[in-house]
Amino acid sequence: MTSVTVSGLTVRHRKTTALDAVDLTLSTGVHGLLGPNGAGKTSLVRVLATVCAPADGTVELLGENIAGHRGRTAVRRRLGYLPQEFGYYPGFTVREFTAYMAWLKEIPGSTAAAAVERAVARVGLSDRLDTKIRTLSGGMVRRVGIAQAIVNDPALLLLDEPTAGLDPEQRVEFRALLRELGEESTVVVSTHLVEDVTAACHEVTLLDSGRVAYRGTTAELTALGERTAGSAAGSGGSPIERGYTAALREHRTTARSVVQ
Repeated sequence: MTSVTVSGLTVRHRKTTALDAVDLTLSTGVHGLLGPNGAGKTSLVRVLATVCAPADGTVELLGENIAGHRGRTAVRRRLGYLPQEFGYYPGFTVREFTAYMAWLKEIPGSTAAAAVERAVARVGLSDRLDTKIRTLSGGMVRRVGIAQAIVNDPALLLLDEPTAGLDPEQRVEFRALLRELGEESTVVVSTHLVEDVTAACHEVTLLDSGRVAYRGTTAELTALGERTAGSAAGSGGSPIERGYTAALREHRTTARSVVQ
């Protein structure tokens, strides 16, 4: 099932074009969003989260066109979103904050408490349910952010740099959770950590200067990197990291030739 259909998506921040006529379709599974700083990853995630309005183009999420208020409202009930920096009330406990987010997502009161406990358990914080957020470590706060994003069992889950602050063991557990979530939902993970994509994602979209530079499976990107092994351009890094570099280089070479 196609959950995301983006056509001609353009986003501008003052005089800067963050996304330039992007076309993209995403279905069930875990999708990695890669690219250098300033490539447009966060802008794309914010549009999909209905936080940022595009300057041009159309966006359809979960069968709803989000140009209108009705469509956005319908999508938000079925959406999970973790921005790079999420706001929270430090005086709330983990339970209170996650319950508050469940209320905002209109989870029925009869099932909200169980949904909160399940979401918090999935991120390994059951023993901190009644701990105030202000006393938690940075990594734990990040896990609270993940819990609030999944409390409504979203059909579309958007995560912007979700493993920031997590230690290696927690990242391994989180990747396993992503794979589990991707069996029934569309999960988009924006990250600069290529190893997260390798371990958890089915597909990869590489953005560069606001445009789609590459789209394919993680296996295909890895194969691209393996083909560059031994060349001057393919020295160092894992196969998928070399594939990332090769895809960027090829896109930029093509873009320059078009301009010339």
